[in-house]
Amino acid sequence: MKPRHQVSPAAIELIKRFEGYRRKAARLPEGRWTLGYGHTLTAREGAEVSQEDAEALLLYDLIEISHAVNELTWTPLNQNQFDALCAFVFNIGVDNYRTSMVLRRLNQGAPLQAAACMELWRTAEVQGERMVVDALVRRRAAEKLLFLTPPDGWVVASTPILRPRLDTDAVDEYALQSPPPFPNPGIEPEDPEAAPDASASERAAAALSARLEKIFPQAEPAGPALRLTPAPEFELPPAPAPPEPEPPQEGPTLFDVAIPSANAAEPMALHKVSSGGRSPHWLSALAPVLLAMAGMALAAGALFWGLYARKAGGVDPQVVSWLGGPAGVLLAGYGAYLALRRLGEADA
Repeated sequence: MKPRHQVSPAAIELIKRFEGYRRKAARLPEGRWTLGYGHTLTAREGAEVSQEDAEALLLYDLIEISHAVNELTWTPLNQNQFDALCAFVFNIGVDNYRTSMVLRRLNQGAPLQAAACMELWRTAEVQGERMVVDALVRRRAAEKLLFLTPPDGWVVASTPILRPRLDTDAVDEYALQSPPPFPNPGIEPEDPEAAPDASASERAAAALSARLEKIFPQAEPAGPALRLTPAPEFELPPAPAPPEPEPPQEGPTLFDVAIPSANAAEPMALHKVSSGGRSPHWLSALAPVLLAMAGMALAAGALFWGLYARKAGGVDPQVVSWLGGPAGVLLAGYGAYLALRRLGEADA
């Protein structure tokens, strides 16, 4: 029986390096939204995500990818080959991988030809014109390098023994293709009259920035912004006024603690666990912490179910994972929010 692989950090880092981190959701040309590291399933307008949550969404997206690679690929794979294929399928999609020449060559037992076929997926449509994109060429090269990396180290290929020869079969594909005219059709043409004193690199950078703003109007770079000129001085807006504290609730609540009275004739006294009492304030956060732990357990259980469970009784483990995973994350986040709020009110 062919072993089932799991995605390792090598594939995750490769995908993160080429996808890039997007904190705010950006609208794609076809109308969908994306945020984080290329996440589109639950992205919507106005959504924001931290880097930690973006990586969690990436792991959630890789569940379907790893399952598809395990099920569709019949030939045995090592960990590097599996990671490279997961990164490759994350970019081109499961449906394209199912009919690709890469999968066909793999199932025929020709991994070298399969790695070479990865380079067939290097074009994209820019302004309605299909063209070779340098970013995709680099991404295919990185995936191909990881795919061909042996688990036990590189094999020696001495130049005197293995003298390279011209591959005439690939000449027609690579050498005879004419490069696109300069400037790149995917970038707006330069306007020399708009900035006569600017250098060629500055005009090219301005044209590229204008093009990216048209494609992703709400996109923000993951790192510090690159400025060609010094940024003008600015003043920070005034800080908003702090919200007024809520009035204390009257009467016993869920977090009141019953303490026996010294007088046997008196009933048990209720001491409120709040910011004004002397009782331990951590008791007020106990219920939200339990709620957060329940959410984490639900998310972990859904992830374990989707990875290891098999379809039984008409229930697909992937459906259970898709439903239980986000629900557990939301429940854990809500419980953590309530716990922090309780602790903040108790320390005030």
